[in-house]
Amino acid sequence: MITSNAIRLAVAADAAAIALMSRHLIEHGLPWGWDGQRVAQAILAPHINVAVTGPRGAPVGFGIMAYHDDDAHLVLFAVQPARQRQGLGKALLDWLEAAARVAGAERIRVEARRENLAARIFYNELGYHERMISKAMYNGQVDGVRLEKWLRVHDVSASGAAS
Repeated sequence: MITSNAIRLAVAADAAAIALMSRHLIEHGLPWGWDGQRVAQAILAPHINVAVTGPRGAPVGFGIMAYHDDDAHLVLFAVQPARQRQGLGKALLDWLEAAARVAGAERIRVEARRENLAARIFYNELGYHERMISKAMYNGQVDGVRLEKWLRVHDVSASGAAS
């Protein structure tokens, strides 16, 4: 079982490995958008968390979460195939969701390739709902699915609004 103690914020030494995982596990067949330089910039960005598990320079799983006002966007998320279905992805996502709550996010948005049924099932099982299918979402070539999870429910009665 992976604990939150095994999850840490990425450091510059992790950037190249994260970029390679993105290239092979997420961006395969598409132009490489998340190269080492872009990942390194995300690691340093004040409005982004890059969480990893595994040794420095050789993470086995990662998630990149960007924060915008009251919403968070899970930009990239992957676990090496040999380490999948061991609770690692859930632990990473739990960690990122906790950080999003602390940051004041009310919802998390994420996208997946339409044909990536494993990812869609993973997110669905963890409370993410499919909002729409977007044709040719990835580089005009690959269909995608947009998902979201609400972290907070607005209480209309608490805001003083009349029913």
